[in-house]
Amino acid sequence: MISGSIVALVTPMDESGAIDWVALERLLEFHMENGTHGIVVVGTSGESPTLPIEEHTEIIKRVVHCIAGQIPVIAGTGANSTAEALSLTEQANKAGADACLLVTPYYNKPTQEGLYQHFKLIADRVDIPQILYTVPGRTAVDLLPDTVDRLASHENIVGLKDATGDLDYGREVLGRCADRIAIYSGDDASAMQLIMMGAKGDISVTANVAPRLMAQMCAAALAGEMQAAAELNEQLSSLHRDLFLEANPIPVKWAVAELGLIKKGIRLPLTWLSEGYHEQVRDAMRQAGVIN
Repeated sequence: MISGSIVALVTPMDESGAIDWVALERLLEFHMENGTHGIVVVGTSGESPTLPIEEHTEIIKRVVHCIAGQIPVIAGTGANSTAEALSLTEQANKAGADACLLVTPYYNKPTQEGLYQHFKLIADRVDIPQILYTVPGRTAVDLLPDTVDRLASHENIVGLKDATGDLDYGREVLGRCADRIAIYSGDDASAMQLIMMGAKGDISVTANVAPRLMAQMCAAALAGEMQAAAELNEQLSSLHRDLFLEANPIPVKWAVAELGLIKKGIRLPLTWLSEGYHEQVRDAMRQAGVIN
C-alpha cells in the first residue's frame, strides 16, 4: 500500500511553456533525497488540462524511468472525457506507473450514476491500481460517499483522494470504505487530522516546497505521534494556506522557482504569481525553514 507524503508534483516548464526535462529530473532527485514517499505526476497540480496526450504520456515515461522503482509513481490520468481518461490510463499502465489518479470529470457536472459508470468503465478496462479523486471546489461535482462505497469493491480501485477539506466527509468514507480502499487527504490544511482519523497519507501541494517536513509530519501522524505531528504541521501551516493565494499551481510553482529548482514557466490560461503575493509566500517559506 502507498502511504505517507505523496507529492502532487508540479510540471517544470521554461518561460515559453515548453517542458523543462532537465528540471524534471532535478525535482525527482530533490524529492528522493528529502524523503518523499511517492510521486503523483501530471495530476491537476501538474497542469494536466494543458498537456496534450503525447506530452502527458512522455512525462509519465520519463518519471518512471528516472525513479526506477525507488518510490511509487502515480500517474494523473483523469479527464472530463471518459474516452480520454481511459486512453491516458492505458498509456500510464504501458509506461509502468504503479497506480493512476483519476479526478472526477470537471465542468460536465455528471450525475452520481454517471460518475459511477465513468470510473467503473476505466477500472474494468485497465488492470492497474486506480485512486479516485474528488475536489469539488475545482470540478463543480462531488463524489458522494454512496458512490465511493459502490466503487470501493472493484478490484482495481484501491484508493480515494479526498480534497474536500471536509472532515465529516472524510470520516464517513473512512467508516464505510477504509476496509477496502485507502483514503488519502488531498487538502494540506486538514491532512494531519484526516491521517489521525485513519487516512493513509497526503497527496500534497506543500510537499513540492517542504518535502522533508511533510514526510516527517505524515510519518508522525501515521504512527499516532500526535504532538510531534502537530508541531511539524504548525511549522507548515502558513505554506498550507499561502500556496493557495491564487489558483493552484500558481503559487507553488513560484515557490519552487524561488528554491532554484525550476524556471519561471507556466501555461496559459494560468499566469505567474502576482507580485503582491511574493513576500507573503516568502514569509511562509521562511516559517517552514526552507529559505532564510
